[in-house]
Amino acid sequence: MTITHFCLLIACLLPIACAGIAKSRGFGKPRREGGFDNHNPRNWLAGLQGWQARAHAAQLNSFETLPIFIAGVWVAEQAQASEATVTGLAVAFVLLRIAFIGAYLADRANLRSILWMLALSCCIALFFVG
Repeated sequence: MTITHFCLLIACLLPIACAGIAKSRGFGKPRREGGFDNHNPRNWLAGLQGWQARAHAAQLNSFETLPIFIAGVWVAEQAQASEATVTGLAVAFVLLRIAFIGAYLADRANLRSILWMLALSCCIALFFVG
């Protein structure tokens, strides 16, 4: 497994990590006391507030960014782009996405938007490195 492929795996796991963060305060509590409702999880998630709601939003955004990242890596590899360049962009994407999630949880909206744009730029660059 290359570093780039490892970055793909991490990017695929980031939404799951965000989901765990969003649901964390509800684990171990009965539903009647506000605990996670696995019978109706979407309604439960829709009722979250504060950092938990932002963690859920980060989960959704993480799923939304996956297609362009996966496609960008695929295009770069098909074009036989420099492995170092592809790896650098993939690592940068993952690090920016982790920082994005942190900014989202901390409610740093402007920083979050900048990080989102930088991560998107890495994805777009992958289409042109070949």
